Amino acid sequence: MSDHAPGAAPYTADRVAAGSPNTDLRDFLRSRRARLSPSEAGLAAEPGTRRVPGLRREEVARLAGVSVDYYVRLERGRGVNVSEQVLDAIARALRLDDTERGHLFAVARPARGRPRPLPPQRVRPGLRRVLETMPATPGLVIGHRLDVLASNAMGRALFTDFEALPHRERNMARFVFLDEGAREFYVDWPSSARGTVAALHLYAGRHPHDPLLAELIGELSLRDRDFRRWWADHDVQRRTYGSKHYHHPVVGDLVLEYEALTPAGDSGQTLGLHTAEPGSPSEHGLRLLAGMVAESAAGAREGH
Repeated sequence: MSDHAPGAAPYTADRVAAGSPNTDLRDFLRSRRARLSPSEAGLAAEPGTRRVPGLRREEVARLAGVSVDYYVRLERGRGVNVSEQVLDAIARALRLDDTERGHLFAVARPARGRPRPLPPQRVRPGLRRVLETMPATPGLVIGHRLDVLASNAMGRALFTDFEALPHRERNMARFVFLDEGAREFYVDWPSSARGTVAALHLYAGRHPHDPLLAELIGELSLRDRDFRRWWADHDVQRRTYGSKHYHHPVVGDLVLEYEALTPAGDSGQTLGLHTAEPGSPSEHGLRLLAGMVAESAAGAREGH
């Protein structure tokens, strides 16, 4: 028996097979239309009770300047060779932000092909050395599907020792949803978890044929009800900086600023760094953590 949420199709890596409906485009348009009220779209209120949440298809068509029949076919995933002008008009009608607009273009014009693994990612030696030269700053290199490709000692001390895990399990989404301590570690776990789902959706729009992504989404959908529910929302998000509140099991509460940087020459990798405000309790907590890391490293060297 399927454990997927009602109305949510299992994610597979062949969702854009030739001749089949574009389910990613269909689901994304439906989700964006449902979340936008007529007043938010600049439409006059109508008397009576609306039978659908958000905008009706004909309202989106009118706002975008296309025929109702054309928009209905597009939302059913039957749009063929849709123009950039039409996609721009629909993005404006649905009030999409830049990230959502980019995702709309990606899912509306998916690359045709068969599921195939992407080439394994490698972290440049120089980038690894950059990580290791920051003994007081937690750092991770994140790749496809939110895989953790590299981490420094502070990154492992803050999150978990990814490098001690099997390669398949070195993944931030698996950590967020499947690690036993993650819901206590993230003080606002729902916000962090939903952001993780949104980042995976953004990746899925760009790499619809990645079988390892399909495997990851299938596993998380089966094992976690929250993931399954939020995946059906079709939110997309790209976080490049911000702050997060963690509750570390040893050093306590930490409010850390993060920066997500893309190394030149490899747009498929992200260097994530965490810092604390100078003089803050969080900086003191990071110093305690760095001291523990240094002490552990010294003990390991003595043991050899």
